[in-house]
Amino acid sequence: MLQRAAAGAAAGLVATLPMTAVMLAAQRLGLMGDQPPAKITDAMLDAVDLDPTRTQRDWLTVAAHLGFGAGVGALFALLRRRRHTAARAALEGAAYGTLVWTTSYAGWVPELGIMPRPADDRPGRPSSMLVAHWVFGAALGLLLARRPAVT
Repeated sequence: MLQRAAAGAAAGLVATLPMTAVMLAAQRLGLMGDQPPAKITDAMLDAVDLDPTRTQRDWLTVAAHLGFGAGVGALFALLRRRRHTAARAALEGAAYGTLVWTTSYAGWVPELGIMPRPADDRPGRPSSMLVAHWVFGAALGLLLARRPAVT
């Protein structure tokens, strides 16, 4: 079980990279405004009354984003029971990415007052983030499909 979780964490860390590329592309297209990971990190730092420099906040944002990706990757690996074809693994991963997006951006993030619910957010950001989570999930599924699952 520990090996599966570690493999999932590593895959989640790597899958966060193409996800981030989608988010940065959406920002360049004017769809994002402030990046959600930065907004979440800023809110958490404010909640604990820390005021790091801008550079420190940027590094903490990167670390938190990668750490969250690793954490949800580990959970996905623990939930995964069988080895699948690459196509099925990508689809299951994308479905999982949808679950992560829904739990975060329609769940705990607005509940904590960090960002508005997707229906109330700026145009373009919710759909951009959903696509980014699909990319994350598909990459996660494909990375884990390379490893045999434990039944």
